Amino acid sequence: MAALETTIQRAAATGNIKATREDWLKLALETLISDGVERVRVLTLGQQLDVSRSSFYWYFKSRQDLLDQLLDHWRQTNTRFIVERAARPSATVIRGVMSIFECWVDEKLFDPRLDFAIRAWARRSPRIRRALDEADEERVTAIRGMFLRHGYEEEDAFVRARVLYFMQIGYYSLELNEPMSSRLPHVAAYLRSFTGQEPSAADVEDFSRYVAKAVSGGR
Repeated sequence: MAALETTIQRAAATGNIKATREDWLKLALETLISDGVERVRVLTLGQQLDVSRSSFYWYFKSRQDLLDQLLDHWRQTNTRFIVERAARPSATVIRGVMSIFECWVDEKLFDPRLDFAIRAWARRSPRIRRALDEADEERVTAIRGMFLRHGYEEEDAFVRARVLYFMQIGYYSLELNEPMSSRLPHVAAYLRSFTGQEPSAADVEDFSRYVAKAVSGGR
């Protein structure tokens, strides 16, 4: 292994390494999403990148190390942003829910394809199943905390959080693929349903502007 590392270091110094760590991770992530975890194989990825296996072992200890980093990427995106948005200070519960809605609009905050790739993986692995259950609980708990901060009773906050979160996960699961132009006119009704309060025209307008920027990539 020491000789291998020396060889790779020399290759890096002369610019002969054609695939970076980010290249391996990006392709592994794309493969996980499109083909499932069983297709995330070192040899297959290396062939697609047109590099030898030695390139892989310069960046990762093993295939398991790569898989662990993919799982961590999922935690640091899909779960982290929901938790962050739920904890964001908000003047009203309507604004609090709007912050969470941002995750359903912007795939840089929540990638539904990645989430369902992890859910498919969890059906094969008890360890991933536990990680998924923990993530779902963490997300619901964060949303519940948002409702509690706005004065909802314990059970009401818990149920509203579950309805908000699992409704969206079910929406993705059904692959409805409604265009945003079809969903946006119902934002006020969704906010009313999730909170029991009436959103203002300014609330709806602000969220519509956020959607327009997110969809156009101008954020």
